[in-house]
Amino acid sequence: MAQQRISRTGTAFTDLRGDGRSLRATWHQEQQVVVLSIWRNNVCVSTFRLAADEVPDLITLLHQGLDEAYDVARERVERLGRASQAG
Repeated sequence: MAQQRISRTGTAFTDLRGDGRSLRATWHQEQQVVVLSIWRNNVCVSTFRLAADEVPDLITLLHQGLDEAYDVARERVERLGRASQAG
């Protein structure tokens, strides 16, 4: 997935499905919110405002999911390594 800086306080992520879909995340310090917006080409189709004090919970969720994905991948590599050594 491609990431593109859209401003000093925001980043856009390209959807794996393509077709002009993207997620933009922008920090709005003055309102103490992160705005997550869904875009289709250059049209915003939906927004979600996440309060700054809830951002750590989102980060925790993303971190845990990434840790689990790495653990699964590591286990696969270890199994393949053991299988190739045994064969």
